[in-house]
Amino acid sequence: MAAMAAVTAFLVADGGADGPRPLTTDEANRLAITRFRNYQAQGRAMTITVPGTASGLTVTGSVDYRRKVGYGVVHGTGRDKSSDGLIQWTPTSVRVRPMTDAPAHAPASPPRSGWYDRPLLSSGSALDTSLSIALGLGGDRPDNAELLPQNGAAWWGREQVDGRRVDVMTGPSSPDRSGTAGNVRYWIGSDGTMYRVRVSVDSQPEPVVIDFDTHAYVPVEPVPGTTPAR
Repeated sequence: MAAMAAVTAFLVADGGADGPRPLTTDEANRLAITRFRNYQAQGRAMTITVPGTASGLTVTGSVDYRRKVGYGVVHGTGRDKSSDGLIQWTPTSVRVRPMTDAPAHAPASPPRSGWYDRPLLSSGSALDTSLSIALGLGGDRPDNAELLPQNGAAWWGREQVDGRRVDVMTGPSSPDRSGTAGNVRYWIGSDGTMYRVRVSVDSQPEPVVIDFDTHAYVPVEPVPGTTPAR
């Protein structure tokens, strides 16, 4: 898939991919704190690979997990460049600034003009779904490590992401949908740091893939005239 090839961080199998099996206590503890690690870090740099039936998108940018706001640059894969430009988003809104020649990385300070506002769609948009997923990967407290295995979380193997040895784990069923265990897969380091997330989306043939630390983190500045949610 071309969109996957565009993701900076690549994965090399490192053996041990003999899951699934139940999580050990250590693995459950690391899965429980992985979203909290993002919150503790304030923000993370990432590349989001957005699936599409014909061609996909990549969003290269940063998310501030304390203030719940993301900012970056969108590039279409293949020949479709109609969505190229800058983007900033919160849990409820999206601001886009179309650009015919979008840079590889968004400028640290957003331009003062040329932005268009719209609500963040809860369904029907692979891009908005991906943006919402990215914002949701931080939490102000750890999850309950004892409940994760009971709700279907599992260990799947060990791999490497950009030279880092990680464990691959699947998350539990979502609170509002039973039977969804395995829809989210995490690549987690020995200290609980999240390095990759892959999420299956019902309406898309390929998953959303989020790779962390693909470039230097730049603190997110609000678009002039906006106040991010706190």
